[in-house]
Amino acid sequence: MKEAKYYKFLANKKIKCNLCPHYCHLSLNQTGWCGVRTNINNRLITNIYGQLSSLALDPIEKKPLYHFLPGTEILSVGTTGCNLKCPFCQNWAISQEFSEIKTFFYSPQDLVDLALAKNIKSIAYTYSEPIVWFEYVWETAKLAQENNLKNVLVTNGFINPAPLKDLLPYIDAVNLDLKSFNPAVYQQTLKGGLEEVKKSLEEMLAANLALEITTLVVTGLNDKIEEMESINNYLSSLDSDIPWHLSRYYSNYNYQQKATEIDFMLEIFARSKEKLNFVYLGNCPGEIFGQNTICPNCQTVLIERHNYKVYYENIDKKGQKCLNCSQRINVIF
Repeated sequence: MKEAKYYKFLANKKIKCNLCPHYCHLSLNQTGWCGVRTNINNRLITNIYGQLSSLALDPIEKKPLYHFLPGTEILSVGTTGCNLKCPFCQNWAISQEFSEIKTFFYSPQDLVDLALAKNIKSIAYTYSEPIVWFEYVWETAKLAQENNLKNVLVTNGFINPAPLKDLLPYIDAVNLDLKSFNPAVYQQTLKGGLEEVKKSLEEMLAANLALEITTLVVTGLNDKIEEMESINNYLSSLDSDIPWHLSRYYSNYNYQQKATEIDFMLEIFARSKEKLNFVYLGNCPGEIFGQNTICPNCQTVLIERHNYKVYYENIDKKGQKCLNCSQRINVIF
């Protein structure tokens, strides 16, 4: 346990948590919406500091990140808790119903030392929602940066501006889940807010880090051409080079609908490439294309991917450009 950041004292020994837009008002011994921040003795305590539920070496493409250190391994770390309540959550056992999950302690120094010992160049804060274990992420990322390691955040983006501003100087790359473009879906189904997520996304983009977006296309929730085009229009209005990962939904947790239609995935993939230069398909059958990085100018395959294996074709990694037409490509090697 550790005292949390970003809270305010209220009357009658109540506390207001200012980490995320829920602004939980907590009486003594009450835990916030995230399930991991509690008012103990009139102090806001994070119950999960250093308590990891998951630790693994992953291909960085699994995050998914296709434009940041492609072909490398990343040390992926997660704990428990989340500040959204997605009924289709793919990691629900550690984000939603985690009371029986066994955790193990790793200090920030332990994690950095492990990455250095394994000669791994980056650390990902992922699996569950890293925003709700902010203190651990912030301290580890700062220490990692001091040791020339890169930091990757895989997040839902539902965080207040002040803590996000404090964290971003230590983050090199982000994959942000933009789950819908319907405010009602965010509020009623996910228990969050679209506008707050958009503000986070725009702050990340302004911070000049490597930003990629993932949208899980969920049957009966956001699988509408109009909604996908709204996301496409929004992202392309910010920067047409933002990589957008369209991920196919499979029934999970409390949302038992049929898997997203492949034909729909292919249709939105084709339409999205009219405005965005880099669109990718995920969770689709192996024979479906959509994982390669293609030059938006001459359509030459630059990076080919098969089962997280990466093959460089026609790209100048040092100059970050297509060897066929010299188009600059926003991939960080």
